[in-house]
Parts: sequence; structure tokens; C-alpha cells
Amino acid sequence: QVQLVESGGGLVQAGGSLRLSCAASGSIFSIVTMGWYRQAPGKQRELVATITRGGSTNYADSVKGRFTISRGNAKNTVYLQMNSLKPEDTAVYYCKVIESLQTYWGQGTQVTVSS
Repeated sequence: QVQLVESGGGLVQAGGSLRLSCAASGSIFSIVTMGWYRQAPGKQRELVATITRGGSTNYADSVKGRFTISRGNAKNTVYLQMNSLKPEDTAVYYCKVIESLQTYWGQGTQVTVSS
């Protein structure tokens, strides 16, 4: 089992920044991909950004140039630096980790951007 602990959400004004963190612990053998997804009220969960074991990144078009995903030195932590936040970025942000053949989700952290 892998446990994910997210932190860093909160309330920020439009144009501001937040940094989300997700730390994975437990029976970790081989993390393949780490990423962030978000779900706004009444909408489906959507991909925000992912990063592979090799460091390749992928971003949703809506966040390109504003958000940056990175991994910590220990490789079991993933960060999401969010700059130039917009009200439409308001959502619950979830960390997702693919470890070996299993997929794990964090509990979610609320990000609210006021206009």
C-alpha cells in the first residue's frame, strides 16, 4: 500500500501563486508516474500535469506556462507550482501516483482563486 499526503491548498487572489506538495510513503518499489488532477464543482476530474520517473512532463493546455510540476530529490514527492492563478483554476486538486501496477489517489486539497 502507498499513502499520499497532500498539502499547500488554500485561498488566493487572482494572479497569485500557490505550491502544492504530495508525499508518497509506504510500500514503494517503483513509482512510474506522479501527477496532479483537479475537479471543479459539477465537472469531471481532469488532468493538470504529470511527471514520469524519467522526468518527462505533460500539462493540460489550460495551465501551460503557468504551472510547473517537479519531483523532490527523494523522488517520492511531487510538487505543483501554480502561478498567475485564475478563478477558473478553483477546484479540488488530487495527487495521483502510479506505483508498479497500482494507482493511488490522495485525499484532495482545495484551491480557491478569488477574482
